[in-house]
Amino acid sequence: MTEGVLAGRDPLAESKGLLLGFVGVAVFSLTLPVTRLAMADSDPVVFGLGRSLLAGAVAAAILLATRQRRPRGGEWRALALVAAGVIFGFPLLSAWGMQRVPAAHGGVVLGILPLATAAAGALLLRERPSLGFWLVSLVGGAAVVAFALLRGGGSLGLGHLALLGSVACAAVGYAEGARLSRSLGGWQVICWALVLSFPLLLVPVVPAVLAHGLPGSPESWAAFLYVALFSQLFGFFAWYRGLALGGVARVSQVQLLQAFLTIAASALLLGERIDAITLGFAVFVVASVALSRRMPVKR
Repeated sequence: MTEGVLAGRDPLAESKGLLLGFVGVAVFSLTLPVTRLAMADSDPVVFGLGRSLLAGAVAAAILLATRQRRPRGGEWRALALVAAGVIFGFPLLSAWGMQRVPAAHGGVVLGILPLATAAAGALLLRERPSLGFWLVSLVGGAAVVAFALLRGGGSLGLGHLALLGSVACAAVGYAEGARLSRSLGGWQVICWALVLSFPLLLVPVVPAVLAHGLPGSPESWAAFLYVALFSQLFGFFAWYRGLALGGVARVSQVQLLQAFLTIAASALLLGERIDAITLGFAVFVVASVALSRRMPVKR
């Protein structure tokens, strides 16, 4: 057991990875509450994809100012996969889902993201989580699905299905971004993915803006700026570096803390009532973080 835990492991790098991963998760934890705040007078395409246009402009300026090398060969294909997951899929589906379910509920549903990210990491990066790791992660993931079914009256509503779809998109984008960051650099990955996506984003966003307009209230604009600059850009600086240092399977489990942080933000920013069932499921899911940390993951 001890040999399995230590195989291929750098404790210092893992600790740094976990710390950076937590910083990224703290930034991401506000995404659903502020998106829910903006959905009162915003269109999901304008808000969900338009944020990446602003982030892409800032990313291009950063790349030019720091004179980063251009991606080569297969790195462009990997960037396309990252973009499909975290620039198109997750923002659009999560914005659409936040029109239909409370942000606190979404925070619990997204608690399944660590399991999905670990699975994507095992597939793309050839990490080998132990059986115990998978069992703990599956228990946490099952709790999330049970919570969604309970809140959906025995079935998964469209809002919950959209959020689960966003989980799949984010997991693939996270894992592929972590793999690519080993050669291209952590923050460079998200910057180049945003630049690559910029012309494609104009196709759906411009007609949506013409049809629905821009966000109207000051609150919606503040939410838009947060998700564009932090959720879509600077949060990934810490997140991808953390995944590369500590390993996708292990650092991804820090995401389980996101449920608690999102629930707290939902209460503070939106005044959502957090009942005992929501809190209880969050406690159960988050408790698996400590247990999963004790399970071996070979890299």
